[in-house]
Amino acid sequence: MPKKSREIRVVKLSHPEEAADLRKTTTPEERWAMMWPLTLDAWAFKGEPVPEPGSCRHIVRVIRMKNK
Repeated sequence: MPKKSREIRVVKLSHPEEAADLRKTTTPEERWAMMWPLTLDAWAFKGEPVPEPGSCRHIVRVIRMKNK
């Protein structure tokens, strides 16, 4: 899979409107792929085994009652 060139910029917290710029330049799949290496680092830092991607999770549906 060929790597695409990436633009790296520093965005100040005082300018949050510029932080949303990533949504304009990447696809959701690309943003998701960027998060996986960070997730692996976080699990390694915590010292726990890394869960397999796509492993079974408990799925819960919450049905809220309407206010009367």
